[in-house]
Amino acid sequence: MKRILLIHLLTLCTLVLSAQSLTLSAPQQVAAGQRFNIAFTVNTDNARDFKLGKLPEEFYLVYGPSTSQQSSYSVMNGKTTKSASITLTYVLMAEKTGTYTIPAATIVADGKTISSKPASVSVVDAPKGSSSGASSGASAGNRNSRAGTSASRRQTTGSDISGSDLFIRVSANKRKVTEQEPILLTYKVYTLVNLTQLDGKMPDLKGFHTQEIDLPQQKSFHIEQFNGRNYHTVTWRQYVVFPQQTGKLQIPSITFNGIVAVEDRSVDPWEAIFNGGAGYIEVKKQIVAPGVDIEVTPLSNKPSDFSGGVGRFNITASLDRQELKTNEPLKLQVTVSGQGNLKLLKEPIVEFPKDFDRYDAKMTDKTRLTVNGVEGSVVYEYLAVPRHVGDYDIPAVRFVYYDLDSHTYKTVSTQSFHVSVAKGEDGGPGVVADYTNKEDVALLAKDIRHIKLHHDSLRRSDEHFFGSAVYWCLLGAILVLFVLIAALTWRHMSHSADFTRRRASKAYKTAMRRLRDASRRRKSSADDFFAEVLKALFGYVADKFNIPAEDLSHDVIRQQLTDSGVAPETVDLYIRAISQCEFAQYASAAGDIDADALSRMAEEAIEGVEKR
Repeated sequence: MKRILLIHLLTLCTLVLSAQSLTLSAPQQVAAGQRFNIAFTVNTDNARDFKLGKLPEEFYLVYGPSTSQQSSYSVMNGKTTKSASITLTYVLMAEKTGTYTIPAATIVADGKTISSKPASVSVVDAPKGSSSGASSGASAGNRNSRAGTSASRRQTTGSDISGSDLFIRVSANKRKVTEQEPILLTYKVYTLVNLTQLDGKMPDLKGFHTQEIDLPQQKSFHIEQFNGRNYHTVTWRQYVVFPQQTGKLQIPSITFNGIVAVEDRSVDPWEAIFNGGAGYIEVKKQIVAPGVDIEVTPLSNKPSDFSGGVGRFNITASLDRQELKTNEPLKLQVTVSGQGNLKLLKEPIVEFPKDFDRYDAKMTDKTRLTVNGVEGSVVYEYLAVPRHVGDYDIPAVRFVYYDLDSHTYKTVSTQSFHVSVAKGEDGGPGVVADYTNKEDVALLAKDIRHIKLHHDSLRRSDEHFFGSAVYWCLLGAILVLFVLIAALTWRHMSHSADFTRRRASKAYKTAMRRLRDASRRRKSSADDFFAEVLKALFGYVADKFNIPAEDLSHDVIRQQLTDSGVAPETVDLYIRAISQCEFAQYASAAGDIDADALSRMAEEAIEGVEKR
C-alpha cells in the first residue's frame, strides 16, 4: 500500500514539475543558407507573455512564432488525469558559418514566470549543389509575404533599415559604346530585410531609345555574397538602351518606393497568433538606384546610303512572280535580319523601273528583345504595278550598316530580278500605255489620272434623305434595337443577381465538400490536405459574401466577418485556422500540426459563421 502511494506521489510531482517547465528544441548542426526549426514547449495550457531573447545577427527570421497545442487524458484507478502542452515554433536561417547560441526565452505559466535554457547551434557550409532554400516570391500584394513565403529576412525595426540592409545596384554591360550600339542595364536588389513590395520605373531618357526586357512577375530570390555579407538578391528590372546622341550621356538615378514587413516587438506573440498573425508592421522605404555615365562615340564618315543600322545584319529578297501582265500587281519582299537596332532602321530603297507604279511599303516586325539587344527580322513588302509591256530588270537592293565586330561599314545586297510584262486586258490603262512613249509613263503618278469607264449613280438635287421612307425605316429600326438591348441588359442583370444568391446559398455545402476532400487526400499528400482546407476557408468567404478570391486577405476576412455580426471568438478561430494552414504549406514544420484538430477547427469556424 505504501509503495502504491509512493508511486502516485512521484507521478503527481512529475506532472507538477513538467507543467512548469519551458524547453527549447533546436538542431545541433545546420547548413548555411538552409532553413531550420526551433521550438519552445511549455507543459501547460495556461500560458501567456512569451518573450524571446535577441537572436544572433547572423540568423534570419523566416517565420514565427507558430503555435500548436496538444492535450491528453489518462485514467488510473478511476481517477482522470489531464496533460497539456503548447509549442511555439520559429523557422530560421543562418547566414554565416560558426557556432551560435539561441538565447533563453521566458513565459508566464500557471501564474509563474519560467525560462528555457539556451541552446548551441553549429552552422556549417552547405553541400555543393544543394538548394539554399531561400527562393520565394516578392510580388506586390502577395497575401502570404508576411507569413514568411518571401525570402528570409533579419528581425529589425523601421529605423534599423540602413543603406547596407537594402539597396539596388545598377550595372551596364558597356560604359563606352558607339552611337546606336545597344547597352544592357540591370537593376539588382540586395536585401537583408523582408521586402514585400517595390515600385519604380525608368523615366524617359533623353538621348536614348529605351526598351524594357520582360521579367517574371513572381520574383525568385537567391543568396549572393557582396562585401563579405550574404544578401538575398533578385534582378528587378532590365532595360536595353540605344544611344541616339554622342558625347557623355547619363542614365539618371531612379527612386524606388519599397514596403518592408518588420516584426512589431511590442505585440505579444500569443496575442498576434490569435489575431490572425498580425505581429508585423509595414514600413515604407525609399531606395535610390544610382545613375550611370555612358560615353558615346560618333559614327564618322557615314556613307550617303547608310541605313542607320548598327550591329550585324543580312538582307534577302523574293519576288512573287517574274511573268505578269500590265495592270497586275507585283509583290517584292525584302527581309532585313540580324542583331542590333532593328527597330530604328531606314526603309531599304528599291528602284523599280519607271514604267511601274509603286506604292508605300508595308512593314512587318518579327523582332524580339534580348539581353544582347534586338534580334530577329523586319520584313518590307513592296507593291508595284507595271503599266507598259516589255522586259524589265529590278536591280539588287543594297543595305549599308556599321559592323560592331570589325568597327567598319559593310554593304550587303540581294539578288537582282528580271520581269517580263505582257499585254493586259483591253480598255484598261495598259491600252493607253501601248500608245504612249515610255518617257510619258513616268508622269502617270504625278499629273495624269486614269479614265473612269463606268457611270456613277445619279439622283435629283431636290431629293433629300431627311423625311424620306428610308429615313423613317432606319429610325424605327434604331428604336427597336434600343428596346432589344435594354431587355437583354435587364435579363443579364437578373441572371447575375440569381447566380450571386445561388452561390451564397451553396457556400456552406461547397466548403464542407472541400473539407471532406481534404480528409481523403491527407493519406496521399499532406500538402494537398492543407491546400484543400485553405481553399475551403477562403472559398467559403468568397462565395458567401460575393468577394473575388484574389481580393481576400486576413484583414479583409476579419473585417467582413466582423461587419456581418459574427462573434469575435468565431472570427479569431477562423483566422487562426487560415494561419495554421498557411504555415503548414510554407514551413518545414508541417508535420507538427495535428491535421484532425485543424480540420475540426476549420469546420467549427465555418459552421459558426453559417449559423450567424
